[in-house]
Amino acid sequence: MTPPTDASAHNDRALFVLSVLAQSKVAMTAAELAQATGLVKSTLYRQIATLRRWGFVMESDGRYSPGPVSVQLASGFDGNSDLVMAARADMRALVQQSHESVALVTAVNDRVVCLEMIDSEHSLRCSFDRGRSVPASDGASAKCLLAHMPLDQRDALLDGLGESAQRRAERTTELDAIREAGHAVTQGEVDAGVWGVSAPVLASGRRLRGAITLMAPITRVQGMEAALLHMTVVTAARISRALQ
Repeated sequence: MTPPTDASAHNDRALFVLSVLAQSKVAMTAAELAQATGLVKSTLYRQIATLRRWGFVMESDGRYSPGPVSVQLASGFDGNSDLVMAARADMRALVQQSHESVALVTAVNDRVVCLEMIDSEHSLRCSFDRGRSVPASDGASAKCLLAHMPLDQRDALLDGLGESAQRRAERTTELDAIREAGHAVTQGEVDAGVWGVSAPVLASGRRLRGAITLMAPITRVQGMEAALLHMTVVTAARISRALQ
């Protein structure tokens, strides 16, 4: 993510620090936070002080991590998100039908965030930790979300990648094809040995809410690609209808 820099973004800096902490799997030092956020330490410490005062951040042995209020936020989200509640039953059905792992993801700024994850019962399985985020650039989930979001939002995210004009044109062509097809399929693009298919979840007016992504080891998918793709697209369409 790009740190807020202009005066009007002053109040966003604390939230930017919190979002960086939320994406980290381990507690971070002030030096690590300064490097990750690009904020000078004096500014960083002011944001941390505010976040600690409200319980969003806690400190232990000079390392910072999300605080107890974050647990309350997560609990409130789980109990009140219409998207997650609408998706859970159909996600479970898809896992039972496909015997593979299924995630519900959404786009937040320039990241893909996992809102819900139901794992396969196979000992060898693919997974995407709930709450984890990855850059919105490669992989089935990212490409599906990019392809189905409003064009101005998509263009802004692609601009942020800073790629060559040729690569940008290639991405645009690929995303247009994904939008036309109604799904994205990738193989080993983010994680070696992982096959993924992702289909959009759309609310009324075809407003993008997220995507359903099925992921599996490539070795187990061979010969099953078309069937798994169909199951995923049908599941995403069913959840979309529930949100209308």
